[in-house]
Amino acid sequence: MPGVQILKSNRAQFEYEIHALVKSFYPAWDLKILTPESSVKDRKILEIPPSMEVEFQDDFVKFTVHHDLHNHSNTYTWWENSRLSSADYKNAFGRFLYASLREETGVSLPWGNLTGVRPTKLIMNMLEDGESEQDIAAHLEGQHFVSREKTALGIEIAKRERAILNTLHYEDGYSLYIGIPFCPTTCLYCSFTSYPISAWRERVGEYLDALEREMEETARLCSGKILDTVYIGGGTPTSLSAEELDRLLTKLENTFDLSAVQEFTVEAGRADSITEEKLRALREHGVTRISVNPQTMRQRTLDLIGRRHTVEQVREAFLTARKAGFDNINMDIILGLPGETEEDVRATIEQILVLAPDSLTVHSLAVKRASALNKWIEENGVTAYNNTEETMQIAALGARSMGMSPYYLYRQKNMSGNFENVGYCVDGKYGIYNILIMEEKQTIVALGAGSISKRVYPDGRIERSENVKEVALYIEKIDEMIERKRRLFEEK
Repeated sequence: MPGVQILKSNRAQFEYEIHALVKSFYPAWDLKILTPESSVKDRKILEIPPSMEVEFQDDFVKFTVHHDLHNHSNTYTWWENSRLSSADYKNAFGRFLYASLREETGVSLPWGNLTGVRPTKLIMNMLEDGESEQDIAAHLEGQHFVSREKTALGIEIAKRERAILNTLHYEDGYSLYIGIPFCPTTCLYCSFTSYPISAWRERVGEYLDALEREMEETARLCSGKILDTVYIGGGTPTSLSAEELDRLLTKLENTFDLSAVQEFTVEAGRADSITEEKLRALREHGVTRISVNPQTMRQRTLDLIGRRHTVEQVREAFLTARKAGFDNINMDIILGLPGETEEDVRATIEQILVLAPDSLTVHSLAVKRASALNKWIEENGVTAYNNTEETMQIAALGARSMGMSPYYLYRQKNMSGNFENVGYCVDGKYGIYNILIMEEKQTIVALGAGSISKRVYPDGRIERSENVKEVALYIEKIDEMIERKRRLFEEK
């Protein structure tokens, strides 16, 4: 199996953390971790010599990197403290493994050994516990090896998030997500639940039928709760026709109490799905925030990633949305797209500056296993896509030159350059739902194929309910999806 790299461990312990850290340093690897408890379907894997080994003993841990990686074999040893609690032991092991990989590769990661998607959640919890910014910075830099720049960014965003979320109803409120799993085409990098609208056009009515049934039961389950934000995503919701959007939004208005809603977002997303009629439907139903997402303003890249629209269509869609009266428009861009250079990113930012959106979400490309980008990388090589500190700075400076500040942040596995996704906005144009989905402070009730509801309890405990991803199965099993929600939200 070419490309597969093996890490052997003598214990089934910290496998997730080991995998995440090693992949952060070696993003091109198809990494398999083998332990005495591993179930291996492909026996050829067992014949591959390990590139790394972790050996846990009673009073030490040994990490070995074998010679075939760098023409040598290095061993790193941590003499552990047996008096450590399990949580402290886990954290100390993470520091040891990170420090070993840093020495082995000569690379320092911007977020250190933090591999989770929500670094600002850690910072916010520390702020809420009364810790000072100085103590938080010392913890991030000393215990997790986070760079000074990312530490400052994380603290700035966490403070801003706290101020924004103070207006929400945590215990007696909720937010609503509605998923529309259709797109004009599937982008090269995409792993979300989405299906080409052309193949499903004849069954959109059936999908809306099922969605309306789920809406009715959800409204009953959430009766007496305050609805703070509504987010319609996907997919691309504006893949629906103007008439279908009107039907969906009319049902929403007639089913839920929207009187306290602070933010109502619809991901218009693709320029090739936006029309005056659809924008008019959104406006007539009280949508306050939309996204017009180019991802890049380089035509050759748009063609490569399968966007099937032109740069000029992006401009036209944005200006049409402004003309329709939208004063809270977000634009998404992705850094590290195949073949893009720092000059390409600079050109994209310059064109966005002319349009002057109200918010800009800067994504660092994350290579998802389920995306077509994986195959593209196999054919073209991992070096064909790249993100750098310079491109991140180009985007950040562009956002700040438009009067924007960073207001939310999250990370993903296999991100180009091991960076982050950051949302920037002008004052008052925050994407509140974006913060909520990351910080997990409020219950989010999610409807539609592939969506995941999260119930947040007063003690911080979180329980989830998933809907099936496949559209036909969602339609067929809508009663089961409703029952899953009932079990989650009716129990005390």
